[in-house]
Amino acid sequence: MAATKINVNVLKQHSNEDDGWVAINGAIWDVSGFASQHPGGEDIIKEYLGRDASQVYNAIHGPGLLASQLGLDKKIGDFDDDTLTATKPVDEAAAASAVKAMRPLEMILNMHDFEEVASQTLPEAAWAQISGATDDCFTKAANGEYYRRLLLRPRILEDVSRCDMSTEIFGVKFDLPIFNAPFASAKLVHPEGELALARGLAAMGTTMMIPTLSSFSVDEIVSELPPAHPFFFQLYVYSDRNRTEALLRQVVELKATAIMLTVDLPVMSKRESIQRYKAKVAASKPPKTGSAETLARGSNGAITCTFQWSDIQWLKDLTRLPIVLKGIQCAADAKKALDYGCGGIYLSNHGGRALDTAPPCILTLMEIQADCPEVLEKMEVFIDGGIRRGTDILKAICLGASAVCLGRPFFYAATYGDEGVKHAVDILSDELRVAMQLSGITSLSQAHPGLVNTTALDPYVHRGQNHPWARKIVRSRL
Repeated sequence: MAATKINVNVLKQHSNEDDGWVAINGAIWDVSGFASQHPGGEDIIKEYLGRDASQVYNAIHGPGLLASQLGLDKKIGDFDDDTLTATKPVDEAAAASAVKAMRPLEMILNMHDFEEVASQTLPEAAWAQISGATDDCFTKAANGEYYRRLLLRPRILEDVSRCDMSTEIFGVKFDLPIFNAPFASAKLVHPEGELALARGLAAMGTTMMIPTLSSFSVDEIVSELPPAHPFFFQLYVYSDRNRTEALLRQVVELKATAIMLTVDLPVMSKRESIQRYKAKVAASKPPKTGSAETLARGSNGAITCTFQWSDIQWLKDLTRLPIVLKGIQCAADAKKALDYGCGGIYLSNHGGRALDTAPPCILTLMEIQADCPEVLEKMEVFIDGGIRRGTDILKAICLGASAVCLGRPFFYAATYGDEGVKHAVDILSDELRVAMQLSGITSLSQAHPGLVNTTALDPYVHRGQNHPWARKIVRSRL
């Protein structure tokens, strides 16, 4: 049966939240009631009710994501109007031409070079989204700065002619201890987004941490990996628990290695780079109504803020996979994760995008070493935040990490597609190999804290759950 043809006048009649349609890439979709469930906030959905949203959709999302999020039963028919032609898919030839206009990959020598290119070539909105952080960006800056304060202590006169950088995590062997930190909407930097990341990482002997808020559906991303290739899945728990269960059933069926549960962002933080960009755009439009909170930060009402420690068992029962808590920022919670039966912890402050002035991730790792080192012996430990060099990777592993994750650097590298991602991994692996050899070790299993001088950071390592001398003040009321 031929699909129903719907013209623009009919589309315009469905512009309310409880009766809302949008046109995307030549099709009409019923998005009634979806605004509050949209992970990117409800404002953008409301703005395009009764309109063609192809351009704004294609800037962030892959073509197959819509059906996986809404379900094919929400497709009303085809869009039939000459005055509002759906945006065409990305011109791959034009995208390739844009890459050629950037600095040649052979001139990219480190992660900082990738960032410089991205700052010059990404659209303003994408740069604001990716490069920014919370409030004064203190934690974002400290993440990297604190690695600079750690010094390596090389050992000499060892045979370092061979070097093994492989590691085993959850029983799976990887060629390198280097993964991507899951970051939403990779299509912001390249038309193939997470597809390019998946191909590039797998080709280098590592794998993808697939984010819940990807530009493409999970099965589309997994299809870019070699058959039976391991992958991790980063989870945001939706307010609609049934929606989360459906997603996890798909992830389990695709044979994920572990679930990385994000726990450090139950509510959206204030990110001024995005706020400034939105204010700049809004200045040319009619004023919006709404709370200051919504206008400044958007809304993540689709993501629950009620998930608690006791809910971890539900997640374990549902998936039967190792659960890794992503967003550990103190030793007490690392210990609690072990007590609740998690398979691992992921030390992260969301790249400085969660609570500003939270501790740099490497300092959290040192705190765990000082307070509950048994956690490092019994769980897999991932860490991100400020890692830009092979020496940073070595320092993290010496101090007890199983592997490191990089967010912004891989996003910047992905502006070149999968070739950029492969080049980034190649740079990091070469730097790590040289750092290991110059430190006198030939295997990651030989890395230990004695190879790192932590003196500059030792005074900042917190010990115990309580403050060393201050006490909570409870004022008497007469």
